[in-house]
Amino acid sequence: MYDIICVGAGPAGLTAAIYASRESLSVLVLERMVAGGQAVMTEFIENYPGFAKGVSGYDLTDAMRAQAERFGAEIRLADVVGYDIDGDVKRLTLSNGDVVESKAVILTQGATHKHLGVPGEDKFSGRGVSYCAVCDGAFFKDKEIVVVGGGNSAVQDALYLAKYGSHVTIVHRRNELRAQKVIAQRAFDNPKVSICWDSVVKEIKGANAVEGVVLENVKTGEKSDMKADGVFIFIGLNPGGEGVDVKKDDYGYIVTDEEMATSVPGVFAAGDIRQKSLRQVITACADGAVAADAAGRYIAMK
Repeated sequence: MYDIICVGAGPAGLTAAIYASRESLSVLVLERMVAGGQAVMTEFIENYPGFAKGVSGYDLTDAMRAQAERFGAEIRLADVVGYDIDGDVKRLTLSNGDVVESKAVILTQGATHKHLGVPGEDKFSGRGVSYCAVCDGAFFKDKEIVVVGGGNSAVQDALYLAKYGSHVTIVHRRNELRAQKVIAQRAFDNPKVSICWDSVVKEIKGANAVEGVVLENVKTGEKSDMKADGVFIFIGLNPGGEGVDVKKDDYGYIVTDEEMATSVPGVFAAGDIRQKSLRQVITACADGAVAADAAGRYIAMK
């Protein structure tokens, strides 16, 4: 039996593993894809403290993985398909039929960005297509930017991107924004932001990087081309944690207290999987450290 099982090997899970294993707790980290999570696919991260010239997502998370393993954490590629977490002993069933046990569980599966599913989206991911304004906005200084979406995140990030780009066009499938009125009004008042109503992106075009998008008016069916150097997609997130019976908000994010504890004793959540305002590598790491400390104290009191 392990002291702690972390489900997910992104920055939150790896940081939790570092903190917990350094305190001589036995830690198993389960990851169904690749250690590093979404961050491993980020070509360049320049806002993580300590890297004045920036660092690739792969290099950063690979260093986290190596650090966790150096302190004794075990990292295993496996998909969790069942959770028995109500008792003092937590039992997780893996897709190969194995059952692993622990005294505490930290859920760190993150959240994945919803994709448009249009031609060019995957091809130009990291080469003009982005899902994170804070991460990539500075790369588009004085460039033409398209933001897809109409909710709070889309409009707020469009305003953020307007600080960098020459112009930002919000493409929204409806004739009014879903964002809160006060946020929407800021977009209306910003001379560098315009809105393309009743439209959807049908294709993202370019040679080696994004050069434009094909738009379709949902009312008339008319198609048109729009020049763009960057396409930022904010149409929602799919939080992890499927099949885990803990309290979640209306969007599927796990609700925690300030120590990352969920509604189930001995079960914690850290990183993008939980209800929070900012989803960044650094905030995931902070969550992971807090969760590991709280889980260690939970175990010590049992």
